[in-house]
Amino acid sequence: MAMILKKEELQLIGEYVQGHLSEWLPEQATHISNFSYPIELTERIIRVEEELKTQRELMKQGFEEMDKRFTMMQHNIDKRFEQVDKHFEQVDKHFEQVDKHFEQVDKHFEQVDKRFESLERHFDKRFTMMFSFITIGFVGMATMMSVFQFLG
Repeated sequence: MAMILKKEELQLIGEYVQGHLSEWLPEQATHISNFSYPIELTERIIRVEEELKTQRELMKQGFEEMDKRFTMMQHNIDKRFEQVDKHFEQVDKHFEQVDKHFEQVDKHFEQVDKRFESLERHFDKRFTMMFSFITIGFVGMATMMSVFQFLG
């Protein structure tokens, strides 16, 4: 069954509870009345913020160091590519010199071929001439043998 209380009775109960609240809940009452907890909390928040700021600065420094390292690595890679390019240029020059040498060798072989061709023509003429003399000699001997046999 519910009791209906008047405003005056409720007010009296409220005053009574407020007056005895510190007796009934001594620990909670001290925390409520003590303002050091928010100050400690504020100090901890400040320390955490300072630590976060320090961590942020350390991270910035780390990123800057990494950027420097990447820049140095890129510079070293660029130098290495330049060295490789120079090496390829030297190899190209060497191949050009080899090509020139082969051109000279080709010219030399052409000259040797021309000499052999001229010697071949010369030997062909001599062979033809010797063959002609031998043929004339055999024809002359056969003719002389026929004449000696006819006369003799």
